[in-house]
Amino acid sequence: MRNQSGGAAAEQGERARPDCIYGRNAVREALKSDRTVDTLFVARIAETTPVENGSLGAVVRLAREKGAVIKDVDRRKLDAMCDGANHQGVVLLAAAHAYAALEDIFATAEQRGEAPFLLLCDEIEDPHNLGALIRTAEAAGAHGVVVPRRRSAPLSFAVAKASAGAVEYLPVARVTNLCATIDALKSRGIWVYGADMQGEPYDAKPLRGAIALVIGSEGKGLGRLVRERCDGLLSLPMRGAIDSLNASVAAGILLYEIARTRCAAVMDV
Repeated sequence: MRNQSGGAAAEQGERARPDCIYGRNAVREALKSDRTVDTLFVARIAETTPVENGSLGAVVRLAREKGAVIKDVDRRKLDAMCDGANHQGVVLLAAAHAYAALEDIFATAEQRGEAPFLLLCDEIEDPHNLGALIRTAEAAGAHGVVVPRRRSAPLSFAVAKASAGAVEYLPVARVTNLCATIDALKSRGIWVYGADMQGEPYDAKPLRGAIALVIGSEGKGLGRLVRERCDGLLSLPMRGAIDSLNASVAAGILLYEIARTRCAAVMDV
């Protein structure tokens, strides 16, 4: 029998899914520990009642102090996440790996003696796609991946698995505002290119030096504000009946083209 503290339920949840912790006591203790956390899901009390005003307020405040994303959701979503266990209205997703800072990515580039090479993910919400993107970026020699704090798949165990272990080697930074981050990168001399079907052919530009590639979601592509901030847009030729590629496939082609041209530029020096 599950006790009312949520402890047994949390243990059961940990065994079933390592990144999912539920039950108020279990969540509270996880937030107090050194464990890296990602998102706190709290059962919606009422459409007009913020969770901060309910009995879970202390947990919410603790999660916010820890840097977790707070999401007010329908209780049925929590039931599904916990397979019907007694979650007591709160579920915490732990991160599979600690997020890096943007400066950590620059430090990696400096350690290698290379111009910065980054992949920015604009609203990639599928964990398998994000994991595949991280894996490809690491294989292509990128120095780090940047994801937005909201509307992005968290750095979950599913992402770590899909990355085939690349999250252990490649810094993944989470930023509050992707547009502001693009502006900051450009101020540091980094050329920012977005993948977009309306862009120029990918081999028409000299993709050398300090570069950041932005990949958008399959459904919407690049957001308007993100697209407007890019220095240029790159497209891939589509010679078949299908007019688009999976985000990780498109990114793989462009990342390796950037890696090739950067390598050629070094060889020419």
